[in-house]
Amino acid sequence: MSFSEKLLQLRKEKSYSQEALAEKLCTTRQAVSKWENGQGFPETEKLLMIGNLFEVSIDYLLKEGEVKGGVEEHGFYVSQEMAEGYLSHQQKSSNRIATGVCLLIMACLPYLMLRQEPVVYSFLIILLAAGGVVALVSAILKDEERYHVLGKEALMLDQVCVKQLTERLNRLKSRYAAMIIVSAGMVAVGGMAFLLENKGISEGALVPYYPVCVVLIAMGAYVIIRTSTLWSSYSLLIYNEKHINRRNDGFWRKIRKKLADKNA
Repeated sequence: MSFSEKLLQLRKEKSYSQEALAEKLCTTRQAVSKWENGQGFPETEKLLMIGNLFEVSIDYLLKEGEVKGGVEEHGFYVSQEMAEGYLSHQQKSSNRIATGVCLLIMACLPYLMLRQEPVVYSFLIILLAAGGVVALVSAILKDEERYHVLGKEALMLDQVCVKQLTERLNRLKSRYAAMIIVSAGMVAVGGMAFLLENKGISEGALVPYYPVCVVLIAMGAYVIIRTSTLWSSYSLLIYNEKHINRRNDGFWRKIRKKLADKNA
């Protein structure tokens, strides 16, 4: 069976029209028609996208008589558009999550600043907490399922795309590292004030500065969540093999532990 025959068969199995398939492959109906008629052949990127879409191996598409198989042998192909879309999605998602956590932390500010006005601080606490919950829920609701596969499968990216992402991450690394260090310091300083007061070491001297400490913790948490999420997103795309190995190692460790427990 030739490539054109396989493509036609796969399209019919999925009940796709030529227009629908062309839209999924970011090409034209005329191009799909030529492929199916044996008058043309897709470039490598489109070929990999076809394999991912129909869950067949590239060998199956290219070789005569090859048995249909999954794309797991080769990995999930990630186009540059998908990689950029994933990074953009992670940026927006991390912003919502960080905002939600920040608002929840700052919800205790009204109590610390307006203790003599219970009605006012209660209303403000509810308002801030509600804003935090809304931000976190919106992050969940706007999560895009199409990107879940990136954390589960071995990935294939064009070398040009990997090079661009690597260069971009190298430029951002020093800034990200500095932001995380400074933010961790802010969280540590803010938390230390509460710890010292709890232990009775500062003897009440730091109580007036509680609102400032809460703001430091909230701002530090916001920056850490955003920066670490973006850094890990770049790493997932660039160093995917290491990510898969770590995931697999963790999986096999659990299996070995279960087997050892059963044999014990």
